Amino acid sequence: MYIYYTGQTTINYKIMRVEPFGLDSYLHVLKRGARGLDIVRDESDQWRFLRLLFFMNDQYFDNNWMIVTKNKNLFHRPNNWPERQPLVDILVYTLMPNHIHLLLREIKNGGVSLFMKKVGQSMTEHANRKYNEKGSLFQGAYKSKTVTTDEYISYVSIYIMVKNVFELYPKRGLKGAQNNFDDAWRWAANYPFSSFGDYAGTRDRSSIIAKGLLGEIFNTPDKFKSYSRDVILGGKWIHSEFE
Repeated sequence: MYIYYTGQTTINYKIMRVEPFGLDSYLHVLKRGARGLDIVRDESDQWRFLRLLFFMNDQYFDNNWMIVTKNKNLFHRPNNWPERQPLVDILVYTLMPNHIHLLLREIKNGGVSLFMKKVGQSMTEHANRKYNEKGSLFQGAYKSKTVTTDEYISYVSIYIMVKNVFELYPKRGLKGAQNNFDDAWRWAANYPFSSFGDYAGTRDRSSIIAKGLLGEIFNTPDKFKSYSRDVILGGKWIHSEFE
């Protein structure tokens, strides 16, 4: 559940299941590890997740993609593959140890569902091979909530990128980040497994994200930081949890 006070209104919603949505819908998507267990266990798993966001977001799929792109640049796409046709726009992402947060835009019918299925299957198959395990890596299907206003999309993006990455801040997590915002900001802006750096201005143009509407809202790193500070420190951040 989110409870978010803007000063005049209260936004309160639950994320319980995948909602009906159509083309051009914006969706906050959550996919959690089974039994709360980690979905990535080392840095190579984390970097592989970034590659998945690129390679699975394509109508074309090569079962041997890991082999044919081995020892290439992180997002190298072979020239003999057909032209890339993304399934979704990825506006925001953050990888946490035991779950994934994404802000997606449906640009093709069924694109979000297919993209999430491909990511989940690939991560599960990889983990089972690597760690000699069986069964799904994830706790059922992904959950989602349709984002319907600019205010929503602004806030949810901060929840996904800033709040979650701040929880990983080495100096007492979110609480430490609230007490030392600027230092936490510098640290988070260099966390590689989130789109934080793309909006904070510390990363070159991404192969993964398409900022779209959110790029218009946060059209400078200063605007992104200022709004983030308001949410995290200014009394707007009241409570958040997924039920």
